[in-house]
Amino acid sequence: MDSDYPSFETPICSELKHFCKRIKDTYQELKEDLTPYKDDRYYRLAPMRLYTLSKRHFVLVFVVFFVCFGLTVFIGIAGPKVIESSTLQIDTNISTQVGPYLLESQPLTTYDQQLWLTCVVVLKQPGESVLSTHFNVSVKISGVVGDATTKLISTPAHNRTRTLRCAGKCAEIIVVHLGYLNFTQYKIAVGFEDLQYPIAGVNFTWKSYNPSFSQVEIWFRFVFVVLTFMVTCLFAHSLRKFSMRDWGIEQKWMSILLPLLLLYNDPFFPLSFLVNSWFPGMLDDLFQSIFLCALLLFWLCVYHGIRVQGERKCLTFYLPKIFIVGLLWMASVTLGIWQTVNELRDPTYQYKVDTGNFQGMKIFFLVVASLYVLYLLFLIVRACSELQNMPYVDLRLKFLTALTFVVLVISIVILYLRFGARVLQDNFVAELSTHYQNSAEFLSFYGLLNFYLYTLAFVYSPSKNALYESQLKDNPAFSMLNDSDDDVIYGSDYEEMPLQNGQAIRAKYKEESDSD
Repeated sequence: MDSDYPSFETPICSELKHFCKRIKDTYQELKEDLTPYKDDRYYRLAPMRLYTLSKRHFVLVFVVFFVCFGLTVFIGIAGPKVIESSTLQIDTNISTQVGPYLLESQPLTTYDQQLWLTCVVVLKQPGESVLSTHFNVSVKISGVVGDATTKLISTPAHNRTRTLRCAGKCAEIIVVHLGYLNFTQYKIAVGFEDLQYPIAGVNFTWKSYNPSFSQVEIWFRFVFVVLTFMVTCLFAHSLRKFSMRDWGIEQKWMSILLPLLLLYNDPFFPLSFLVNSWFPGMLDDLFQSIFLCALLLFWLCVYHGIRVQGERKCLTFYLPKIFIVGLLWMASVTLGIWQTVNELRDPTYQYKVDTGNFQGMKIFFLVVASLYVLYLLFLIVRACSELQNMPYVDLRLKFLTALTFVVLVISIVILYLRFGARVLQDNFVAELSTHYQNSAEFLSFYGLLNFYLYTLAFVYSPSKNALYESQLKDNPAFSMLNDSDDDVIYGSDYEEMPLQNGQAIRAKYKEESDSD
């Protein structure tokens, strides 16, 4: 009876052990899928079109990028000017007090977007020496509605202190800035007091957006929105057969940047011409700041993450980068909201009225931006030094660095052309949104960022015939089976394999598994 007891228990114990072993193997396989080992991480990544491009293809990619960018520049050069203006010259013989003068703007539509009233004081005896003095400006603003009735906007009159700077010719002074137009015409009464130099007259200038440029802006934003939506859908479609855990860090970030680029192009921009409110303009500024800061965060994460192929912890990997970029975003958004709120309350407000707070914010922004640049340079130098001899990772690093460098150089040139002159210099936020010399600067800036993301999406997306065997993860050496020397580009051991090679590998892997 004792001899029969083990034979009765053995099948049950054997099945129980087998069941426990299967649970353990399933758990280990799931754990391996979620946290791949560092040594086989490169072979688990979803393939990129970047790996299959030859040197001739790389040249073609850059050529297409420059052709598309150059096309937008040429269209912009042929486009209308951004700002249209009309000047009224007023002569006076009074040396200490001028005005008040009642000024009427031209009839306005929503296509004029914003309105400025500027003035240039003409001295009786202009000299070569630099003159600087303070004087008071009183402003009363009235709006004309559709039935020709006038509504007083500013009660009581706004009184501001302005600085008159002259060196042969006096600098232009912004009297009023309206961020959005709520009336079809504006009447402004302006008076000057406490002028210490005799003047011969004052030249007032109304400035607003050119309606033709507004139409060009609407159409090109719409074109970029449609193109970005198509690129986003194609990029997501190309990665549909690969598990998200096997996407490369560039592919994951592109899935974030492309939707943010859609917001950067602002599909809600036409609301600015349908709704008389500050909200659409504020929404546009918010979308732009979010996308630009996300792009800064993308560069930090990619240059660091391309070296760290294991688990990227949020506390040590992402949090320092989000903190630095978040400070930049908070500074820019706070400055924009601060200026907008004050201008809504007082159209004569300028950031130089709050000089102390503005300078503190400006210094804070420059310090954080300097820390970001130093951190990014550190990551780039370290990545180049550690990954220069690694297969195909060096290719990813070189392409991203080369294309980003080209984009940064072009951006610096555009910003220099955009801020080189001194038009609307007294209004910092208005300068950021309107200081385009011509349509070419607007189209080149938007086109540059759009084509930059389109190019990255193309090279980081898998090709149509890409094959990725997610079950083949135990031995990376299988990826070299049936590969010829001609299939290895730039010394890389990882290439996209033809379908028959993948089938041979699966068959060999199945035979070895059965034999084990």
